[in-house]
Amino acid sequence: MDDTILRRTWAEIDLDALAHNYHRARALTGPEVRYLGVVKADAYGHGAVQVAACLERLGAEYLAVASLDEAQELRRGGIQAPIMILGHTPPEMTPQLIAHNITQAVSDQAKAEAYSSAASACGGTLKVHIKVDTGMSRLGVQVRDGRFDSGVESIARSCALPGLEAEGIFTHFAVSDEDGGDSEAYTRRQFAVFTRVLEALAAKGRTFALRHCANSGALARYPEMYLDMVRPGIALYGAGADRERLGLRPVMALKSCVYTVKRFGPETDISYGRTFRTGGETRVGVLPIGYADGLFRGLSNRMAVWTAQGPASVLGRICMDMTMVDLTGLPDVCEGDEVEIFGGRQPVDELAAVLGTIPYELTCAVSKRVPRLYIQGGGVVERSLRLLL
Repeated sequence: MDDTILRRTWAEIDLDALAHNYHRARALTGPEVRYLGVVKADAYGHGAVQVAACLERLGAEYLAVASLDEAQELRRGGIQAPIMILGHTPPEMTPQLIAHNITQAVSDQAKAEAYSSAASACGGTLKVHIKVDTGMSRLGVQVRDGRFDSGVESIARSCALPGLEAEGIFTHFAVSDEDGGDSEAYTRRQFAVFTRVLEALAAKGRTFALRHCANSGALARYPEMYLDMVRPGIALYGAGADRERLGLRPVMALKSCVYTVKRFGPETDISYGRTFRTGGETRVGVLPIGYADGLFRGLSNRMAVWTAQGPASVLGRICMDMTMVDLTGLPDVCEGDEVEIFGGRQPVDELAAVLGTIPYELTCAVSKRVPRLYIQGGGVVERSLRLLL
């Protein structure tokens, strides 16, 4: 741990693990398939500029974000790789998209027409990827429920609009990361619909340089769906349902330290709400981390942190800035000792399972006040800004 960290709570971002996960995907796809790294939501909490810079050095051909401000942050950070916005951008911001060489996802003909008008008005050309709704029922041109022909025609018209360069077409799978039930059948139906759309457009003379649909789940399960480009998200960060299947390494480790140690006798209530009471002599460590840092209050009395001696159970409710843990059976753990909330010893997926959620939510929740240390070759190569006294 860097001794200059203010609150003694930090997140370590292992760039070597990131590179390992990138190469694992590349080994599956081969060099002919392009790689789009999803770095939206501050790279799932890992730091978008730093992760994007690492991916750019590794050879990723594309990056994806959720919004224009996220894309502009990457450009300000010196990222030169193509960037696609997966979410909505107001058409009046089209000049900024063009100026910064940012690709926009388009989900219906009306939006395509609005982008076309804005691009033509500023004398530029906007690169777009058409999104097709094959079963996510969120964004995308509708091609189900009797709308296949009209959807295909809508896509063809959108691609022919002035001021637009239709570089790509894509869809998003709803359950490609799930096993059991009809998840596999549903994913295959989505892919079949997407394939039909591509064939129908090809019959009209419309082809695309980049056809893509394989997210992290499809990367692990469906090699026939790689097409021209894959879009790993959570797999890039070494988490998710397929981390073991793909041989991934966790990129983020959330850590804190023992701020102080106290001893209490039996029948002592711990923390807000008195939800934990000691059963005997208890040695309690106080950690300077709480739900304002991203340690979910729902994990109160339901998790352990990892010390050098082993796990220490959380006692009572997690507070905004502090958490209490049981050090009774860990006599050598003392003030200043490092603890791991999640990371190599306790995968973030395990804590997510306790909460009944997904690991994305936990890494994205690690707040901005938690400094990030970027680790490469065993040493710190970069620090986020809120580190030094």
